[in-house]
Amino acid sequence: MTMDERIRARLAALAPLEIDVRDDSAAHAGHAGAAEGGHYTVTVVAERFAGCARVARHRLVYDALGPLMGGGIHALALTTLTPAEAARLRPDQTHRKETP
Repeated sequence: MTMDERIRARLAALAPLEIDVRDDSAAHAGHAGAAEGGHYTVTVVAERFAGCARVARHRLVYDALGPLMGGGIHALALTTLTPAEAARLRPDQTHRKETP
């Protein structure tokens, strides 16, 4: 199972409507921490984030990723949105359910 698949599988606990995982590791080759894991940019759209502050949303993601943090993931850039927030940012797109 690839790291992308492992991230998606763990984030399924948040019942996401959308997950986008981008592996940025190649841009960080040679970085001192790169040997500890990859660098990822992840966007998650989930109703579960409604009413949560950004820090609480990120904590939900970190908790879902569990052992991958520090054990496969060295750096993580997060965007966490509710479906309504995502719709406001991308009004011309409809959300699709992706298999986590």
